[in-house]
Amino acid sequence: MAARHGLRVDAVLIQAVIAGALSFAHLHDLAAAAGQNGWKAWAYPVSVDLLLVAAWRRLRSEGPSRLAWCWLVVALCASLGANVATAGFLNLTDPPAPLRLGIAGWPALAFLGGTLLAHSPATESTPVPSATAADTPDAEPRDEEPVPAAELSPPTEALPESPAAAALTAEVPTTPAPAPAPPVPAVLIDHARKVADEYRTRTGSPIDTDTLRSRLGVPPHLADAVAAHLT
Repeated sequence: MAARHGLRVDAVLIQAVIAGALSFAHLHDLAAAAGQNGWKAWAYPVSVDLLLVAAWRRLRSEGPSRLAWCWLVVALCASLGANVATAGFLNLTDPPAPLRLGIAGWPALAFLGGTLLAHSPATESTPVPSATAADTPDAEPRDEEPVPAAELSPPTEALPESPAAAALTAEVPTTPAPAPAPPVPAVLIDHARKVADEYRTRTGSPIDTDTLRSRLGVPPHLADAVAAHLT
């Protein structure tokens, strides 16, 4: 035998329906006592409840918001005020002038609140730009990149000596001539001059050959030749 599924009764839902119906009736009675007859008296509780729902949905969807909290408090005060006013604290047969004034001005106030809640954009935090190495005062200037070895001309190779010349050289000792300086490309000299000027500006002293060789990334003999052009 199939089990019968009955309706699940939620006590909180029933309580909410009763409270909403009572508040709705109190707002209607208060509006009718202030001179709003017919359909206008029924429109006031609808307006208060809609503003309350709009403020609550704004809080649920976008988190804490001063705008949503402000209009939620306004709607709660309107609903709670109607409940208190219809409990015998006011003479509804001859309501006071402030009550008539509040009832008359409520449509404009509710329209303003609903418009702000529906069309006000959410506040977005502006991302903070990250600091770069160029903005850091303590950052040291970058060293110049060495010129690729492919741009440097290969050193000239010595021609092989003939057997007669080799024998003559072996028999007669002579003072060896100094090795000729390797040719230095103009682009390398210009680049080395920029490196030397930057080093002098930063340190206040001329650049030495070892530092120049490490900055350019060239062999020692080529660094000596470049340094000779810079002097």
